[in-house]
Amino acid sequence: MISDEIKRLHELHQAGALSDAEFEQAKARVLASSTVNLNKGDGTLSGEINSLRRSRTDRWLGGVCGGLAVASGVESWVWRLVFVLFTLTFGFGFLIYILMWIFVPEE
Repeated sequence: MISDEIKRLHELHQAGALSDAEFEQAKARVLASSTVNLNKGDGTLSGEINSLRRSRTDRWLGGVCGGLAVASGVESWVWRLVFVLFTLTFGFGFLIYILMWIFVPEE
C-alpha cells in the first residue's frame, strides 16, 4: 500500500538513512507510481475492464476500438478488423460494437 511505503520511507528518513532530498525524491516517486497505477487499473481483468474508456482521439464511429487499443495494447486497426470479421462470419460483431458504444463511458 502507498501509505505503508511512505511510512517506511519516513522511518528511514528519521533514522538518518535518507537525506531530506532523497526522502522527497523517493516520496514523489511512490506517489507518481500510484497515480499511474490508478489510471491503468490494478492489472486484473476486472480492473482493466473498469478502466476501459472509449477514445476521443482514435475513433471512426464511437471510439470503441481506440479504447480497446489503449486498454489491451493491441492496435486499433486490429480491433476494427475483429469487429468486421465477427460481423461477417457470425453476425454479432456489429451488435457488440453498438452495445459497447452505449455502455462504455467516454474518456
